[in-house]
Amino acid sequence: MHLNDGVGMLSDVMEDYLKSIYNLEREHEPPIATSTIAEYLDVTPPTVTSMAEKLESRGLIEREKYAGVELTPDGETVAVEVIRHHRLLESFLATHLDYDWDEVHDEADALEHHISEEFEDRLAEKLGDPTVDPHGDPIPNADLEPPEHPDTEVLADHAEGDALVVARASDRNTDELRYLADAGVQPGTELTVTEHAPIGLFVVEIDGEAVHLPERVAETLEVRPAADEVTDA
Repeated sequence: MHLNDGVGMLSDVMEDYLKSIYNLEREHEPPIATSTIAEYLDVTPPTVTSMAEKLESRGLIEREKYAGVELTPDGETVAVEVIRHHRLLESFLATHLDYDWDEVHDEADALEHHISEEFEDRLAEKLGDPTVDPHGDPIPNADLEPPEHPDTEVLADHAEGDALVVARASDRNTDELRYLADAGVQPGTELTVTEHAPIGLFVVEIDGEAVHLPERVAETLEVRPAADEVTDA
């Protein structure tokens, strides 16, 4: 890691915590509650508290009693580099090793802590320095600047007749990713909302075909207006 010289060698688990806190800070206003981190990582709150003490002693997080934790600038930089590794690896697995997008997350999780800076650079060059991973998540640049997250909304919030482009799909549920893949839905897919069905289904039209999405999927699938794509072109 770029920062390991400054904060000492970090374990895989420490890096996972920093990455998770970073992701949670994108969803919630920090500080992030211990219980929220515990639920996100599927561990107990006392386990989170113990790790938070270690990360605080390294200067990687700040803790606010009864409120939660927040990344320091050093903690954020470590998290961003882990995320850069992860998303570059996901892109490589999908592009060059024919992994499906529901398979790349776990593989990248296993590898992200163990690649060198040189390997990271060669990986980015091989991929043509991509800006997003297979799920539509932005890839931090080589300077480890926190990536900008484009303005999006969830599909379920849109009305019938809205023309949209898929921007991002959550990588935390492999079953949902498989469902979306089978339905032909991925980042860049253009669709039109046609119906909010009363039985928990969200109906969209893709290339003239009706596609039925469970409401829980429509509530996590991030989209932007199709008009934005024309404007950006």
